[in-house]
Amino acid sequence: MSAGTYTPRPGAAPLPRMIGAQAALETRMLLRNGEQLLLTVIIPTLLLVLFSAVDIVDTGAGRSVDFLAPGILALAVMSTAFTGQAIGTGFERRYGVLKRLGASPLPRWGLMTAKTLSVLVTEVLQVVLLTAIAFALGWSPHGSPFAVLLLLVLGTAAFSGLGLLMAGTLKAEATLAAANLVFLLLLVGGGVIVPLDKFPDAVQSVLGLLPIAALSDGLREVLQHGASMPWRDLGILAVWAVLGLGAAAKFFRWE
Repeated sequence: MSAGTYTPRPGAAPLPRMIGAQAALETRMLLRNGEQLLLTVIIPTLLLVLFSAVDIVDTGAGRSVDFLAPGILALAVMSTAFTGQAIGTGFERRYGVLKRLGASPLPRWGLMTAKTLSVLVTEVLQVVLLTAIAFALGWSPHGSPFAVLLLLVLGTAAFSGLGLLMAGTLKAEATLAAANLVFLLLLVGGGVIVPLDKFPDAVQSVLGLLPIAALSDGLREVLQHGASMPWRDLGILAVWAVLGLGAAAKFFRWE
């Protein structure tokens, strides 16, 4: 045993390890939160099962589940990347958690990276669960897995930017109310359950530019109709991602 065996070695852990540990913590906190589970798992699952089993909304030709499953996947992405992240980050900011973490060895961009990884892990769990339920309901998807992955990644980036922008600029209570209100409005008017062609023509053109509509329609074009690459929807999501993340980086307040 040498003299230096028990010599302390103060210092921060390697950056990848810090980001991984923070991402694991963020994921555990999210999955233990009852309200977050309601938004991310229970509501999408209930909507998929209910509207697939009961003929409430006219989804056009074919089985309801073929129309609904892509929209519910889009809703799951929005619930995690936008609504859940906005509310969680907003209250962390209010209670000073972000300020304290910002003073830790983990850089602020590393913290945001960890939050993004947590969102992605949660989305993988959502997609696996909802896909299994949809298959049990008779869903038969088509199209390119790469196109689906690209849509989900761009959708996550777009909603994450908007969620962080809201959490970093509004008070926590205002974020809670606004995020839930936006979730409900986009659930109804974003093409998730009700087809956009059920709305007036003038409204359709506006709703079609929303990120939830682009993600829902893009996934539907690939998974229901077998399209190779829905470039228009990808373009809309890319614009929202750039604008949202850019605005969040510029206006986000840590205190």
